[in-house]
Amino acid sequence: MIKIHLELSPEDLYCLFGKGDENIKKLANILDLKIGTRGSEVLIEGDKDKELIAYNFIKDLESLFKSGKKPTQEDIRLYLSQIDQKEGIKEKLEYKEIIKTYRGRIISPKTSQQQKYVEEIEKNDITFGVGPAGTGKTYLAVAMAVKYLKEGKVARIILTRPAVEAGEKLGFLPGTLEEKISPYLRPLYDALFEMLDPDKVQTLLDRNIIEIAPLAFMRGRTLNDAFIILDEAQNTTREQMKMFLTRLGFGSKVVVTGDISQIDLPKKEESGLIEAIKILRGIKGISIIQFSRKDVVRHKLVQEIIKAYEEWEGKNK
Repeated sequence: MIKIHLELSPEDLYCLFGKGDENIKKLANILDLKIGTRGSEVLIEGDKDKELIAYNFIKDLESLFKSGKKPTQEDIRLYLSQIDQKEGIKEKLEYKEIIKTYRGRIISPKTSQQQKYVEEIEKNDITFGVGPAGTGKTYLAVAMAVKYLKEGKVARIILTRPAVEAGEKLGFLPGTLEEKISPYLRPLYDALFEMLDPDKVQTLLDRNIIEIAPLAFMRGRTLNDAFIILDEAQNTTREQMKMFLTRLGFGSKVVVTGDISQIDLPKKEESGLIEAIKILRGIKGISIIQFSRKDVVRHKLVQEIIKAYEEWEGKNK
């Protein structure tokens, strides 16, 4: 048996244990242990190796609370989903801070794969983030772009994505260019407005330090000293993807994000994202990060929905 005495406030203890000790019960269920709480104490009983996994997990959470990085219930749920019954969590729960929002909230990776994604963006000129909805691939890319802009590592941020969902040509849609493509780029806008003061975002847009442009308008340009994000890249054609990737200039970073399970192209067209992954894998300076449903950082049901669809599609292929 292992006994842990946690030096945390009642509020932090409640968050760590969960409502009705639900987090502790889930940990016990995952590792097939008996785990009970008494005040600020946790008693762990069962297989010695698994006792140690549970001990390290709880102590890592305690360290996060003590450091001021207050994990939310969703964070703890994610950490629990990553526990391996033999090895526990392979990396410590302390993931590197990217930036603080203008409201003071810390933005950091929530899973080890997200941490790897951030590290690969730092190391490589082109990084692909591929995986299901809700895995943070776009949100973290925007956070890294804001970080690079704040630190003076790039002079501007360029956000783009193909506009294919509506089945309409941009020229026939009402409004200015920005108004036409704004609905398609709403997730990128939302991330920017969460990280930066909305007035500052508008100023940066007005000065073209942050540029929102449809993918078709990338043709013929060379993009130097920029952090460029291509979102929803599964909806690019082969020609569009090749055109986009060859826009890379000196001092720039490119992040390409997409979900190959949500392709909206006509059935005769192969996704430029799928083809690029096949062609470019192994080239130095290009990294490909694959996310799974375990990296989903939205509502807990999103993981279950993705799992159910994967199983259904597997049966019906």
